[in-house]
Amino acid sequence: MLGSAAVVVGGTAAGAVGYRLWRDREPAGPPDTDGAGHLVWRNWSGIQSSYPVSRAAPANEDELASLLKTAPGPIRPVGAGHSFQPLVPTNGTLLTLDRMSGVLAHDPAALTAQVRAGTRLGDLGPALAALGQEMPNLPDINKQSLGGALGTGTHGTGQGLKAIHGEVLSFRLATIGGDILDCSADHHPEIFNAARVNLGAFGVVTEVTLKNQPLSTIYKRVELRDWNETCDDWEHLKRSHRNVEFYVIPFTGKAAVITADPTSRALKPRGPDTDTQTVMQLKTLRDLFGPLPGARRWVAEKLLSGLPPEEMVDQGWKLLSNERPVRFNEMEFHLPVEAQIPALKEVVATIEAKRNDVFFPIEVRTIAADDAWLSPFYQRESGSVAVHAYYKDDYQFLFELIEPIFRRHGGRPHWGKLNSLKAADFRALYPRWKDAMEVRAALDPGGSFLNPYLRSALIDV
Repeated sequence: MLGSAAVVVGGTAAGAVGYRLWRDREPAGPPDTDGAGHLVWRNWSGIQSSYPVSRAAPANEDELASLLKTAPGPIRPVGAGHSFQPLVPTNGTLLTLDRMSGVLAHDPAALTAQVRAGTRLGDLGPALAALGQEMPNLPDINKQSLGGALGTGTHGTGQGLKAIHGEVLSFRLATIGGDILDCSADHHPEIFNAARVNLGAFGVVTEVTLKNQPLSTIYKRVELRDWNETCDDWEHLKRSHRNVEFYVIPFTGKAAVITADPTSRALKPRGPDTDTQTVMQLKTLRDLFGPLPGARRWVAEKLLSGLPPEEMVDQGWKLLSNERPVRFNEMEFHLPVEAQIPALKEVVATIEAKRNDVFFPIEVRTIAADDAWLSPFYQRESGSVAVHAYYKDDYQFLFELIEPIFRRHGGRPHWGKLNSLKAADFRALYPRWKDAMEVRAALDPGGSFLNPYLRSALIDV
């Protein structure tokens, strides 16, 4: 995000060693096994866990269909565990499709590819590139499975660019009764509309047909700017670039603006990862000056002013997603486009007034509308705002201070990220909620795919 800023801040903040060591204690985790000897499952950030009595990894649809008929419930599919909401935890069956991965077929003329749902996005990029194709957009992180990304409405950024599920032409769904259904706009259209974003609550998606585009080269640029000026220029930035986002860096007055556009420039590959070092240097700046926000801002502005932009040129799948080894917890809401910047300004003002422990940048993106019934972008172009908390830090402020702002501005939460909404709240936010829930109930009348969280989120209890 900040490139060489990491080195500058790091050199200045080296004296923070040993300060506020209590912040760096590893959070307490659950035991490795429960009383019955079942192994623990934990999500990536460590805040969700469970002890499934059964773990399943079918190699094909026949195995999957057979086990769904007998597996102890709740049956919960799991990908990379990057969801912060308790979508996966189960004391029943934990189901992975890791053995059901890879590209099955492609059509070079139509630019489509049939992909197994267990395929990780990081593997799908080079596999499609070898076929001369690429996905139209990618999320910030590419560790997710394709099925998990679709199930939670995972998205990238760009004016007119849809979330990943928006480019799905068809999918195959394994039901609790062991049937395999081919779903598209022409076959089982009600399931296609209801379950493109499905939370793993309708059945298990096994294969997906994606509409792609020709492989291209992009020019990516990262530039530090005044964050208020960036907000003022946001509409122009969205119109001027294929992909654009920015990260507001709290207590610095700065934003990192990231753009990506098709280019014919000579290749200039991405260099070594600097984002990780930058995030940790922002933490050091917090540790040094957290109780003195005025001093923190003054030092940051002095250190970050005048840094040159970062530039790189390569195939899109190599540049649009990033490594994020520093763990965090996250809340992201998708807002009406006209509410995005007002909500963001409230969020930043609230954090800087009440939470001087926050140091993670706040991510701002744009996503096109689509027609999937449970998509946060259903019939609405959206602007997202994502607030992060270091995994060792308190994240309850996200619910207490940040979520009320998002909700006042009409936001819909990312399905995989922290929120406190229940079924009644979602019913008010989604015009086709009732229709989607009727489809779900017909496919899984006994609720075999519903853990306690999903029952509260999808069914009024």
